[in-house]
Amino acid sequence: MSGDQDQSSLLQANIKDALAEHSCLRLMGSGSKDFYGRELGQQQVLDLSGNRGIVSYEPTELVITARGGTPLDEIEAALAANGQMLPFEPPHFDGKGTIGGAIAAGLSGPRRPWGGSPRDLLLGIKLLDGQGRIMSFGGQVMKNVAGYDISRLMAGAMGTLGVLLEVSIKVLPKPVEEHTLIFDRDPHSATRLVGEMIAESQPVTASFSLADKQAIRLACSHQRLGAIRQKYGLQESTESTGFWQQLRDHKLDFFQQSKPLWRLSLKPTSPLELTEPCLQEWSGGLRWLYSERPATEIRTLVESQGGHALQFRNGDRSGDIFHPLHPRILKIQQGLKAVFDPHGLFNPGRHYSDY
Repeated sequence: MSGDQDQSSLLQANIKDALAEHSCLRLMGSGSKDFYGRELGQQQVLDLSGNRGIVSYEPTELVITARGGTPLDEIEAALAANGQMLPFEPPHFDGKGTIGGAIAAGLSGPRRPWGGSPRDLLLGIKLLDGQGRIMSFGGQVMKNVAGYDISRLMAGAMGTLGVLLEVSIKVLPKPVEEHTLIFDRDPHSATRLVGEMIAESQPVTASFSLADKQAIRLACSHQRLGAIRQKYGLQESTESTGFWQQLRDHKLDFFQQSKPLWRLSLKPTSPLELTEPCLQEWSGGLRWLYSERPATEIRTLVESQGGHALQFRNGDRSGDIFHPLHPRILKIQQGLKAVFDPHGLFNPGRHYSDY
């Protein structure tokens, strides 16, 4: 029996034991995102870190298949050796993130608006469901569209629908050069400038805004960079790579606060009447807010602009962390849970209290 079969069989046995004991399982890879989601009670940990390794990688096909417990560092090193990358630039946080955790959390880094989200790039999965069955969905090519796209349901599901044994993900060529330009403007002016640059097809791959400090990342040659600098009156930064990694992994000074951290998603140009400073990414589409305001006040404010808000880190995690679902969407979510995990085995209550 091969190593991956050993791991699959072991995980299957653990699930069947938990079913027999009427217990619940807390899925755990490296634990890098253990802070994320609702607070869980005392549950048996199902260790997924042993289910690791790259199953197949075809650089010419722009696709990689890896087991869920494979460290992001290992995958990114293999891709970098071939001049490629994970386009959604997944956060590592404590440096120990896994590919399964990245997909389950559904989180993206600074490149998200230009590289795609985990859901956009997920081609196929091998899943271990709540009855101990191994199921495969999707494939290794973008044109595989037969039936419902079940694979993408797992992106952002927080492990509530099953164990990701394997994932197949689209990858992209890594830019030969990337540069960071900095400038001093207010956030509204900065958002307009980035929007203008995008509209004019400038090679933007990330943006940052906090108070009067702004930065953008560009994938281009030095020659084109000079033309862009001159056209928009921007300066080049000498801290390109390290800065964006610190932003991705929340290592900047801004993120070292103990108050509740809110993740706000809304249209880039949507105004928010807030006294607290917001760190903006994705040309204003993603905003980070430290605030002790009541959750209902923050969510009502964001909803008024057509967005949604979730309590990302810190604060009371026993209540609603994620933005409340519309009743019709909640019914669909509960239906999916009933199909994939009918006994409520996996991460009960981590996403929403209802499942």
